[in-house]
Amino acid sequence: MIRLPDAEWRLRPGLRRIIDALGADGGAVKIVGGAVRDTLLGLPVTDVDLATPLRPDDVMRRLEGAGIKVIPTGIAHGTVTAVASGDRHEITTLRRDVETDGRRATVAFADDWQGDAARRDFTINALYADPATGAIDDYFGGLDDLQAGCVRFIGDAATRIAEDHLRILRFYRFAARFGRGELEPASHAAVVAARQSLKSLSRERIADELGKILALPDPRAIVGQMAADGIFAVLLPELDPDFARTLDRLCASEGVAGVPAAGHRRLAALLPADAAIAEQVASRLRLSTRQRKYLAAVAAHRGDVARPIRQLAHAIGIHAARDVHLIAGDPAAVKDLAGWAVPQLPLKGGDIVGRGIAAGPDVARILKAVEAAWVAEDFPGADRVAELVDQKIGRSND
Repeated sequence: MIRLPDAEWRLRPGLRRIIDALGADGGAVKIVGGAVRDTLLGLPVTDVDLATPLRPDDVMRRLEGAGIKVIPTGIAHGTVTAVASGDRHEITTLRRDVETDGRRATVAFADDWQGDAARRDFTINALYADPATGAIDDYFGGLDDLQAGCVRFIGDAATRIAEDHLRILRFYRFAARFGRGELEPASHAAVVAARQSLKSLSRERIADELGKILALPDPRAIVGQMAADGIFAVLLPELDPDFARTLDRLCASEGVAGVPAAGHRRLAALLPADAAIAEQVASRLRLSTRQRKYLAAVAAHRGDVARPIRQLAHAIGIHAARDVHLIAGDPAAVKDLAGWAVPQLPLKGGDIVGRGIAAGPDVARILKAVEAAWVAEDFPGADRVAELVDQKIGRSND
């Protein structure tokens, strides 16, 4: 029998307190999903989720009785979050689906571990481990699929997708992370056939999952597959025809510059150099105002790489300027931003008025001229700014 290897996270005192509280007096609890999968693969574990046949009110009662803080984060679906010794863990009561519509599910609480596993998406995510012995329950061949690098839906793939259309994107993400070789044929065919159902999902859910895909260490192969499968024709019809070459160039630049992967930067690389299109995409995906401005700035300045990078950063911000150069394949320029912050011009309109210039358009004109010269000279200090003021005032008085 395969057992869960010893791992640092299994010894965390907060997790032990939670498990002891739920397992007391005949209670049952198991570790489920990603923590089991990633431990078996020797990967870092960030989230440890638990499953139990105990009903949510019993879960809360037990935890509170043990002095553990409980947050009813998803109580209608049987999920609470326990906070112990600084650690947060989600605990979900075993469930079965009563009704699904591709976006949300109505569930009933259950006592059947295999039934709970059957409603999960992929075989490699339906692994349960006994917290005491490490014994693993595998109802659908997840261990074999994990070893083979095969991402496969549980049961009928079309049925799993119909339960939650976001599983289409999750299939690509998990295949990129854990798959090896060709995509599992039945699962792959099912996601391609169901791609139009992505239109029924909320834009926020799409943006979140797409961001996770693009933030993978190297998403190039799976992004190319998604494009070939017509996924982007549904989600991102603005996809630039030359996206593959641009994404190749960006990933290479990130590696040279030592810049961590970022979904928003990769999204910018998929779009054409058109600020209006970037704004349109950001609006449709319901991105934040900050993200919208970022995408628009990068798109508008994609051809601005001849401009010194600090000057560009002054105009559009450090992150956008850096990413313009990374997308263009110019990682060497990024070093000029290391440890540097965009400075503020050490000059106000009142300073110019104090030099005898009447308040009004002349002040604004001189201020603008001084700032332009200050930027062009790579942001010199206050003494040089004073000299520039003298120059501009002298010209204004001529």
